[in-house]
Amino acid sequence: MKRKSFYVLFVALLLIVLGACSNSSSSDDGGESSNGDGKIELFSWWTAGGEADGLDALIEQFKEEHPDIEVENAAVAGGAGTNAKAVLANRMQGGDPPSTFQVHGGDELLAGWVAADKMQPLNDLYEENNWSEVFPQELIDMVSKDDNIYAVPVDIHRGNVVFFNSKVFEDNGIEAPTTWDEFLDVADQLESSGVTPLALGDKNVWPATMIFENILLANLGADDFDKLWDGEIGFDDERVVQSAETFKEVLNYVNDDHSARAWQDASQLVSDGEAAMNIMGDWANGYYLSQDLKPNEDYGWAATPGSEGTFMVITDTFGLPKDINNEDQVKEFLTVLGSKEGQDAFNPMKGSIPARTDTDLSNYGEYATDTIKDFKDASLVASLAHGSAAPEQVVTQVNQAVNIFVTQKDVDQFTTSLQDAVDAGTE
Repeated sequence: MKRKSFYVLFVALLLIVLGACSNSSSSDDGGESSNGDGKIELFSWWTAGGEADGLDALIEQFKEEHPDIEVENAAVAGGAGTNAKAVLANRMQGGDPPSTFQVHGGDELLAGWVAADKMQPLNDLYEENNWSEVFPQELIDMVSKDDNIYAVPVDIHRGNVVFFNSKVFEDNGIEAPTTWDEFLDVADQLESSGVTPLALGDKNVWPATMIFENILLANLGADDFDKLWDGEIGFDDERVVQSAETFKEVLNYVNDDHSARAWQDASQLVSDGEAAMNIMGDWANGYYLSQDLKPNEDYGWAATPGSEGTFMVITDTFGLPKDINNEDQVKEFLTVLGSKEGQDAFNPMKGSIPARTDTDLSNYGEYATDTIKDFKDASLVASLAHGSAAPEQVVTQVNQAVNIFVTQKDVDQFTTSLQDAVDAGTE
């Protein structure tokens, strides 16, 4: 597709710009080079909370199996991954890649590092470990290009979830809406009772983009949702226009201070009963648990309206960069990362579910158990808001369009801006 050639150029320009700031092929930002010894430099942006705990558990699992191989946790904090991605681009351009690094499956991996010819295929590991039997094919497709597989998924987050305050629902005699028309009816009822229907914290924009992509998913279905970002379906499609109209209506029911709040601040509104619902990835479940709320008692969850039977995937993956001298050790690490033991060590701590479908359910709580079951049976679709459905340039422009729409609510301007974003990525 034309989009891929555009993105190769985009990544190349990014690397040149960042590389201009570097005067050495060794890393000044992320520890010693992975070249020249057997030490594994594990690069990510997991530095706090359950993410850091999960990473530590995974490293401990690897050390149990390979006590002779040293692992350096080279996580870079800040910017929800933005800082780490900038450091990574600098190092990759300078010929000093980490041994392996965190990257979202989908276009962040494929239209980025694979298209830039920076990654090695891992087909041999998949064959040796029979991973095609335990990873869903749709997930493998998210890390594959031209019959080669380039990364191992370690976790799964779901992006089409509505969380709700159980007491607020019970007090108002309502249930989780299954269509967007039902959602608007429920929102009217809640607002008349003095409760904010939908909590939103779009200080960083992407939570608002998540709401819109969930409305698109309901109206388009999984297959046509993907075609939208590939340029096969235009934004003048009546289903897209209707989605924008619905999004406009939904925004009438969010908290007034949404632009000053981050996602966790919006989740807190639901915890406190000031708001009834929150559309968020399932990391919100970990947040509610951290507030000592009890699942299926204090809070509940359901697929976002109209998305039952689909699973919007956000997956973290790790692969094998080119230009490293410890390939054998890295492959040992990736083998543990993709193993049942490795994934069951990592995911309960992080609050995600494993990418494997043969997990031990006894390791997981009520929410995760439900999500694991859905993951096995649902149609998988890549999230736009989290960089899997389209290249970074497209996602950035879509976020900008959403940010303007939240304020101005001009449907024609919005759909035109979205079309321009996708057109720029497919030229």
